[in-house]
Amino acid sequence: MINLQQDTDGFIRMNRHFPGSALISITFSDGSAEVVSGHQLNEIYDEALAVYRAQNHLDAKGFSRGPSKTVHPKSHIEFVAVQAGMAK
Repeated sequence: MINLQQDTDGFIRMNRHFPGSALISITFSDGSAEVVSGHQLNEIYDEALAVYRAQNHLDAKGFSRGPSKTVHPKSHIEFVAVQAGMAK
């Protein structure tokens, strides 16, 4: 089982997909805990990544099709927002 801790801003550190069958325990900042599957957390990660890319005018693969001058050259995220009750 993978254990993750939510920070005070409501995010967990997740910069890659977890195995789909893995069980992941998330301890929230209020002290409660919830177990989710890797598949569920990967879906949340994919949604957050799509929002990040759309806000930064990146295509589906994370490449910038605009001018080469960028402030944030990375095309991925490292933190994902989570909340209690998100397990289905």
